[in-house]
Amino acid sequence: MLLKNSVLVNRIVMSKVYFFYTCGDASAYDPLDPNGNVTVKWDIMSWTSDGYIAIVTINNFQTFRHIMNPGWTLGWSWAKKEIISSINGAQASEQGDCSKFKASIPHSCKRNPAVVDFLPGVPFNQQFANCCKGGVLSSWGQDPASAVSQFQMTVGLSGTSNKTVKLPKNFTLLGPGPGYTCGPAKLVPATKFLTPDLRRRTQALMTWNVTCTYSQFLARKHPHCCVSFSSFYNNTITPCPACACGCENKDTCVMGDNKILQLKDTNITRKDNTSLLQCTRHMCPIRVHWHVKVNYKEYWRVKIALTNFNYRMNYTLWSLVVQHPNLNNVTQVFSFDYKPLVPYESINDTGMFFGMKYYNDKLMEAGPLGNVQSDVLLQKDHNTFTLKQGWAFPRKVYFNGDECMLPPPDAYPFLPNYASGSVLSLPILISTWIFLIICI
Repeated sequence: MLLKNSVLVNRIVMSKVYFFYTCGDASAYDPLDPNGNVTVKWDIMSWTSDGYIAIVTINNFQTFRHIMNPGWTLGWSWAKKEIISSINGAQASEQGDCSKFKASIPHSCKRNPAVVDFLPGVPFNQQFANCCKGGVLSSWGQDPASAVSQFQMTVGLSGTSNKTVKLPKNFTLLGPGPGYTCGPAKLVPATKFLTPDLRRRTQALMTWNVTCTYSQFLARKHPHCCVSFSSFYNNTITPCPACACGCENKDTCVMGDNKILQLKDTNITRKDNTSLLQCTRHMCPIRVHWHVKVNYKEYWRVKIALTNFNYRMNYTLWSLVVQHPNLNNVTQVFSFDYKPLVPYESINDTGMFFGMKYYNDKLMEAGPLGNVQSDVLLQKDHNTFTLKQGWAFPRKVYFNGDECMLPPPDAYPFLPNYASGSVLSLPILISTWIFLIICI
């Protein structure tokens, strides 16, 4: 009876997690990346007879979330009747109505332009520094040099000066889909630049900053990934929860042996980012599997495997973030690169795994090659080490910056001589019911 009640309480706790995902606050704050954001910097470099020349810089200051293919799209609304006369390093997706211009046709006359990065290989005279990467930006924690994108444009507006110029409004950022919310443009101290010989310092005439933050709740209704568990001491595999990523695609998914997969265009990434998922119980594009492999005297070993179930998506520059108390004693990571993340200096329980360049930094589309894996060796802390009560399994898992759905606690692999359920304390039970009452 005690065990039965314990399992029931555990299920209530798990329901709290599901309710939090659906009715929780759509805040962009991430406790594992509290200062992460994308900053758009707008530097006015010089005035022209009818406007100004600006350099726009997009910095991805997110620790573990990158902007993947098909890349970023930056939009805004002009405050007055501005136009984009010319642009280098990017292009507006629409020209708009430029019929009133008879001689030199502007690049874009849209009142609310949307700018996208060039693909690699554009002519040199159209390029600009840090451009032409298809809008793909690495995360700041993974590769800071690849986390920046820039373009230069000439903005036209008759009679513009530092006294009459107005800040653009209603900034939007797609990266590449929804999820980012941008604040208003703010006037900040002018950016300073060093000349190539490092002997002279110049500065912009005016600088505006726009800060954009990401919310997984705004990006999608359901998680994008799920986690399964297994261990050497239990022959039962704990699968991803059923419909962990929603089952909206269950009518369009395909079995692994379906003849449609032989079509040539199936393996090409669609421009609209439409998924073609393999039919699974969880219906997630990505599954992360955590296997407790070996228990040595001074160490224990884990195998981490990532599997792609999307036939239309290659995940380039993928990242995996894991929160686990024993990540403060990582001894060796065999096939992935690893970087500890310390958002709070006193706590070292979070780390980022990512692929080795030119080896496994691309998680291929679903199929025989849609899998990457590595072993991780961790040194034991004998004062805290235990295999009981799910200690060997992670507390949180993120793939490409989105939190993955974990199995319910009562389903974790347990030791043969240890009951799967556990009794929760009264304060935890009370707080759980309070959360559910408020949320409902």
